[in-house]
Amino acid sequence: MTTATPSPLWPGRGLALLGIILVAANLRNAVTALSPIVAEINVDIPLGVVALGVLGMLPPVCFAVFGIFTPMITRRHGLELPLVLALLAILVGHFTRGSSGSITMLIIGSVIAFAGLGVGNVLLPPLVKKYFPDRIGLVTSLYATVMSLSTLVPPLIAVPVADAAGWRISLGMWMLLALLALVPWITMLLRHRTEQSPSPVVDEADAAILGRLWRSSIAWAIAGVFATSSLNAYAMFAWLPQLLVETAGATPGEAGTLLAVYAGMGIPCALIIPILTARLKNIGPLVYVGVFAFVIGDLGLLLLPATLTWLWVSLAGLGPMFFPLALVLINLRTRTHAGAVALSSFVQGIGYTLGALGPLVFGLLHELSGGWTWPMVFLLVTALVVLVAGAVIGRPHMLEDDLARSR
Repeated sequence: MTTATPSPLWPGRGLALLGIILVAANLRNAVTALSPIVAEINVDIPLGVVALGVLGMLPPVCFAVFGIFTPMITRRHGLELPLVLALLAILVGHFTRGSSGSITMLIIGSVIAFAGLGVGNVLLPPLVKKYFPDRIGLVTSLYATVMSLSTLVPPLIAVPVADAAGWRISLGMWMLLALLALVPWITMLLRHRTEQSPSPVVDEADAAILGRLWRSSIAWAIAGVFATSSLNAYAMFAWLPQLLVETAGATPGEAGTLLAVYAGMGIPCALIIPILTARLKNIGPLVYVGVFAFVIGDLGLLLLPATLTWLWVSLAGLGPMFFPLALVLINLRTRTHAGAVALSSFVQGIGYTLGALGPLVFGLLHELSGGWTWPMVFLLVTALVVLVAGAVIGRPHMLEDDLARSR
């Protein structure tokens, strides 16, 4: 008997691999490209606290809303055409943001871009399953790493580009990356190569199961962990550069670099946390280590922002380690495929919705108090949610057991 071996990675499907990598490179740059150059934008377009809060909360809101509707579209049109439309939305969104003359157009452009990002988030896993069923782990790790880099790179170059060519170029130039990502997918559509293998179905949650999740402690605990990660990450993406300029004496360029450090902490977390979560019998200690790093980092930014700033930013950046933790727990705390799909929908829907409040509440507290103490205290309080949730998810019990008791 012979053992089937994986097909070569490149031959025959190199265009698909290139397309997946280029899509991943587009899925986060719009999130972190704006906040480092707020001062430059403010010269031409006055940006109040509420406007900045709204811009900061748009990514998780769009990810939640457009992620919900994506499965409905793919059932009729497959995977590739919706992906092309998502990339076109990202392109148009970047162009609109770069050519904005008012806060209204800046927000509209952001909504369009984040809508494309939300659809792309949902489409990448089934695309990997379709084109690389024998290399799912490898290709998933590859595109996840590229996504992390797409979060890290924009803050590094946003200020230098804005200084050299203006903030409009700094915001709008990312449309070229979306244009580049369109090439392989349009090429495959035109060549009818997508007909060679059927598209996997993008699952929708079972309504009956989803309705009972509201009474599940494990569902709420994982949603709380996901929400805390989302809330803290998007609050920092929106406000960390301005906070560092005002409290640590950082220049806009230095603040952008430190935001990149914050975002870059997601790379080792994405590589290590899933492995540890799957191997540990009790993940409670892992949760508490994450909370400790998160709290120490935020306390450092609050009390000693100008001393060892890079250390506080790095530790605070470990807070979003709860994002990959929550994603792994969706599978580890369910026995059935239907349960995992429903739990994923519940966790991400609740998590992104609550997470969207982070940038807005953070900004409003800054405006009302005139400083950064209350906003940072707000983030520290959210750590309590993870402590409570950690006690629940640390016990290895399953979602289906909760559902059985709720009947």
